[in-house]
Amino acid sequence: MGDIEELEEQRLQQLYEKERAEARKDSRLSLPFAVRLPTAMAVSFAAGVGLGLSHGSQAAGLRFRAEHAHKLPTTQQGWFLYHKSKNYHMFLGGIKDGLKMGTKVSMGTAAFFSIEDLLDRYRGTKDFLNTVVASLSVTGGFSLWNQFSLTAAARTARTGLVIGLAYGLVQDALGAARGRRPEYANLIFRKSDVTNGNAVTGSDPVTTRV
Repeated sequence: MGDIEELEEQRLQQLYEKERAEARKDSRLSLPFAVRLPTAMAVSFAAGVGLGLSHGSQAAGLRFRAEHAHKLPTTQQGWFLYHKSKNYHMFLGGIKDGLKMGTKVSMGTAAFFSIEDLLDRYRGTKDFLNTVVASLSVTGGFSLWNQFSLTAAARTARTGLVIGLAYGLVQDALGAARGRRPEYANLIFRKSDVTNGNAVTGSDPVTTRV
């Protein structure tokens, strides 16, 4: 009885490993959406916090200097307190801007990956077109939210197009290397095979009659 249970457990483990391998193969970047989304959000949040810390601390330092330019200290102790207060304002401004920027970037990343996955499920195929549409959707929403002019919105859309196209093609190349060839690649290779086959046999698909 124990041997049967052990064999059944091994069979279930092998089945689980097989399904997991198939899911990784069929997923973008070999990561299922449930793993890819929080990972991307965490990375983008960290990047946004870093950018916000740098920008926010510098802006707070300049603002502090401008607000106290008319009452600069005249003693050594006064300068010590001045720089101490300035560093505190820079730290606080960096934290505030860092959290704000990190939240914005992570939310934009979540929207991008969610739209991309939604299009993957709706179209039934994973290729760069879904990535481009997701990128343009996020940049378009960003432009509307910030009320950009037509020129600025067009520039933002162009940037989103380039990023989406490059990122989508990289994902397609990585997927094809792991055996998940995009549908357009299958069509290209199928046409190539047909052309090569006709060239070998000397037949023409247009003029050949049954």
